[in-house]
Amino acid sequence: MRRTSFAGSECPIAGSLELVGEWWSMLILRDAFDGHTRFDAFQRNLGIAPTMLTRRLRTLVSAGLLAKRQYQDRPPRHEYVLTDLGRDFRPVILALYAWGDRHLTSAGRNRVLINRATGAEITPVLVDSSTGRPVAELDAVFTAGPGTREPA
Repeated sequence: MRRTSFAGSECPIAGSLELVGEWWSMLILRDAFDGHTRFDAFQRNLGIAPTMLTRRLRTLVSAGLLAKRQYQDRPPRHEYVLTDLGRDFRPVILALYAWGDRHLTSAGRNRVLINRATGAEITPVLVDSSTGRPVAELDAVFTAGPGTREPA
């Protein structure tokens, strides 16, 4: 089956999925937010095949979400660090976590989100920056913006 490409789509959701729509990519980014930077750490933590991890890291670097930096000369070894674009993806990961934690996990959760400084558990909520209200409470709908070329 051929994969559909959303490159060039004017929809921000479709364009985002073009960059990170594959589940391994999101899990790699989750681990990067937790401080993992090295190939072996990603592989060990995710249980991902080396060839798949290589492909996913290459894609995330090409998309500008991660930067590849050499940290050792002999033998050459690299680490993968979040870029500004990658760091800006964190709220998406946190929103997915919150949704999954609410709807898909049992009482014996194996992963919780905590504040590093206090150790207190965090429950992420997406809010409208204008009103401060949770977007889940708003009656919102997508509509064509001022730069659209596609029919609404």
